[in-house]
Amino acid sequence: MRDDQASASLRIGIVGLGYIGTTVGGQLHRHPHATVRALCDLDSARLEETGTEFGVPTDGRYTDYATMLEDEPLDAVLVGTPHTLHYEQVAAALEHDYHVYCDKPLATDLEHARDLTERAERGEQTLMVGYQRHLQTAFRTARERFLDGSPNWLTASITQDWIDDSMGTWRLDPDLSGGGFLYDTGSHVLDGVLWTTGLEPESVAASMTFHDEAERIDERAHLDVRFENGATGTFSFNGDAPSVREHIHCWDDEGAVYLEGRQWGSRTVTEIDSDAGEYDPYIDFRTEQNRAEAFLESVRTGEEPPATARDALRVTALTEAAYEAARTGDRVSVSLEN
Repeated sequence: MRDDQASASLRIGIVGLGYIGTTVGGQLHRHPHATVRALCDLDSARLEETGTEFGVPTDGRYTDYATMLEDEPLDAVLVGTPHTLHYEQVAAALEHDYHVYCDKPLATDLEHARDLTERAERGEQTLMVGYQRHLQTAFRTARERFLDGSPNWLTASITQDWIDDSMGTWRLDPDLSGGGFLYDTGSHVLDGVLWTTGLEPESVAASMTFHDEAERIDERAHLDVRFENGATGTFSFNGDAPSVREHIHCWDDEGAVYLEGRQWGSRTVTEIDSDAGEYDPYIDFRTEQNRAEAFLESVRTGEEPPATARDALRVTALTEAAYEAARTGDRVSVSLEN
């Protein structure tokens, strides 16, 4: 971090497609310690509209992100583009020594995810990935339970009217999305479980129902995961359901932790004891940081961001193994390293 970043307003460049695919762009635009200095909208027809929305001067609007990175005096870059574009754009920003906030997933290719993780861990720049469950009090409370021990069995599921919501967008174009519901909303659930429990996935068996004839866009996915400590877990994702409901149940020898939620509000947490009694810890949602605040704090202090490249690598490794397992019918090993 340069000396002037501790007190000066951070100069932010945003890379998006047709719209800024994250709420973080708006949060940064309104933050007193950040200035959206430049915008690259890969959809030239929307460039003027999005540039005006974020208050970006005309000379700071681009349709080519490489030119923006080269020409603009930036401190940080927000990457809010379709999934398969993340790798090249994040790598380019890091090569310019810019801090980076990237929407999830970090990458849809395991080698790409490994490369970005290596770059982030050997460099001095912040690379934060947009997994907001790391900032939600319910998940942080559950994580504290498992600091001294991991669950031995878990179930996790989420539903969403994702197919209908995604009609006419890049999310149903596998060349841009990298996959289907598992790589989109499902990615948040995989990350939430892995980060909260500290479990390392060892292998996965999977079955999927695909939306397209080429079998690249999954609308339903069922994962049977074995973890390195001997724990097992099942994940179910339904992207063709009427509404959003999320359920994560993690059991250990003392009882369980339930994380529940509907639509896109913050999740609740309930602790279950060995006698089936229930306890609801107090959750003060007012203390939760948003992702923009967390990113700027990490840049300012030099501390590790809430969601790191290595967190994202775990998700990509498990996701890629699940797609292979579903297509081959085999149980597939999950490996973070080459």
